[in-house]
Amino acid sequence: MINKFLFKHIDNSALIVFRIIFGLLCFLESVGAIFTGWIKNTLIEPKFTFNFIGFDFLQPLPGNWMYLYYFIMGCFGLLIMVGYKYRLSMITFTVMWTATYLMQKSSYNNHYYLLCLLSGIMVFLPANNYASIDAKLNPEIKKISMPSWCKWIFVVQLFILYTYASIAKMYPDWLDLSVPRQLLENKINYPIIGQLLQNQYLPFFVAYGGILYDGLIIPLLLFKPTRKLAFYSSIIFHLFNSIVFQVGIFPYLALAFSLFFFAPEIVKKIFLKNKPLYKDNQVIVPNYKPILIGATTIYFIIQIILPLRHHFIKDNVLWTEEGHRLSWRMMLRSKSGYATFKVVDKDTNKETLIDLNDYLTKKQQRLVTTRPDVIWQFAQHLKKDYKSKGQDIAVYVKAKVSVNGRPHKTLINTKTDLASVKWQPFKHSDWVLPSQLDK
Repeated sequence: MINKFLFKHIDNSALIVFRIIFGLLCFLESVGAIFTGWIKNTLIEPKFTFNFIGFDFLQPLPGNWMYLYYFIMGCFGLLIMVGYKYRLSMITFTVMWTATYLMQKSSYNNHYYLLCLLSGIMVFLPANNYASIDAKLNPEIKKISMPSWCKWIFVVQLFILYTYASIAKMYPDWLDLSVPRQLLENKINYPIIGQLLQNQYLPFFVAYGGILYDGLIIPLLLFKPTRKLAFYSSIIFHLFNSIVFQVGIFPYLALAFSLFFFAPEIVKKIFLKNKPLYKDNQVIVPNYKPILIGATTIYFIIQIILPLRHHFIKDNVLWTEEGHRLSWRMMLRSKSGYATFKVVDKDTNKETLIDLNDYLTKKQQRLVTTRPDVIWQFAQHLKKDYKSKGQDIAVYVKAKVSVNGRPHKTLINTKTDLASVKWQPFKHSDWVLPSQLDK
C-alpha cells in the first residue's frame, strides 16, 4: 500500500510548472529586495543586525556587497526557472536564502521561513526533468512522470502550515475582532481602498474567513467537487492579502501550489500543451526508499512539533514571544512599546542612559522595545561594545509593552542585569515578567 501511495508514477506537469513559477518568484523576491530599499533598510544601514540567537557568525557583507549578494540569488532564481544546472542552482539558492533569513529578525516574515523549507525540498525533486535546459542538454534525464511522493510532500507541508495558521487564530483577541480591526484601521491611509477597508463588517470576514479558509482549504482542494470553488476562493483570499497586507510573494506562491491539486490534463492543457501526458501509473520502488521514508518522517515530526512548543513554555506567547517564530503564527497581534537601557559601570557604579539612536535604526528600535529576545541581544551587544572600551558593565532595562491595544505593562524585570544572563532557548526566561493578559 505504501509503495503504491509514494512510488506510483504520475504525470509531472504540476512539478515542472511549479519549478518555473517558483524560480521566477525567487528571482522577484531577491531583486525586489534591492529596488524596494529592503536591503538598504534591513542589512546595510544598521550598524549590526539582530540575527537568530546562535547564528552570530552570519553577518551582512560590508558596504554595499549585500546588493551583489541578492543579485546573485536572483540569478540563481532565474537558473531554477529555466532549469539550468538545476541541482547546483537550487542548493546554492537554498544556502544563500537561509543564511539571510537567519542573519536578521528585524523583518521577520513567515514566507521567508516557508521559502527556506521549500527551497530545501526542491533540492531533492526531479523538477528539471522536462521543459528545462538541463533536459535539452542531457536528454537522458528527460521524463514526463514523477513518483507521487513529489506531490504529497507539498500537500502535507501545506496542510501543516494552514492548519496551524487556523488554530493560532482561535484566541480571544482575534475572535472578538479586536486584532483584525486594528490591522484594517492601520490601512486607512491607503489610496483608493483605505476608506473601504474601514467597513464595519470587514473585520468579521477577515477574522472568521481567515479561520475557515486556513482550516478548510487543503481538504476542499483535495475533494474534486469543491476544488474549483476552493481555487476561486484562494484567488480572492490571496489577492486581498497581497493588496491589503502586502505579504510579499506568499500569496502567489500559495496560488502556485494549486497546481498539485488539479488533474494533470488541466495543468498540461494550460501550461504545457506539447508535453505528452503520462498515463501508465507504474509503481517503481527506488533504492532510496528507506532514506526517503526516514528523512521525511523526521522532517514532518519536526514540522508538527515546532508550532506546539509555546504550549510547553510558561506564560503567554503573545507576551513572551517564546515559541512564536517557525510556528505559522501569521498577523496575530499588534504590539507597541518603549524601552530605556541603563548601563552601569561595575567598577565606578557610573550610570549611563543609552540613546538608542546611537546604535539602532528606527526599524530596529521598534523591535527592541517589544521583543524580549531582541532586548537581551541588545544588552549583550552593549556589553561587548563597552568591553572593547575596557569597561565591565551591567545592563538594566525598563520596558513597557502594549499587546493588542491593552494598557502598557512592564515587560522586563528592572533589577535583572541582562548583560550577565545566559539565553535559555528551550525554557521561559524568568526576567520576563508575567503577562497578565488574561486579567
